[in-house]
Amino acid sequence: MKEELYSNPNEEYDFIERYLGMSPKTLLVSLSIVLSFGIYLGILLFGDNSLEVLMDLDEYELYLEGEIKTLKNENANLQKEYFELIELDPDSK
Repeated sequence: MKEELYSNPNEEYDFIERYLGMSPKTLLVSLSIVLSFGIYLGILLFGDNSLEVLMDLDEYELYLEGEIKTLKNENANLQKEYFELIELDPDSK
């Protein structure tokens, strides 16, 4: 009975050290670093400033560049048509 009262209070710490090879303090620090890095990586990949958003913006930029080329060609055709109409109108000078 006395042995139970005076048993080793750090028995659970000995278990962690025996099976994991590190002190509880080191284990907590390691776990917090791993969790922090995991959260950071998740935000980096899926957050507001993520790789996915960057790829979407690159795709949108390509779309806009194509739209610019289309509108420039349309503008050139309309200007050509406008100048042809001005030359036909004798009162425009």
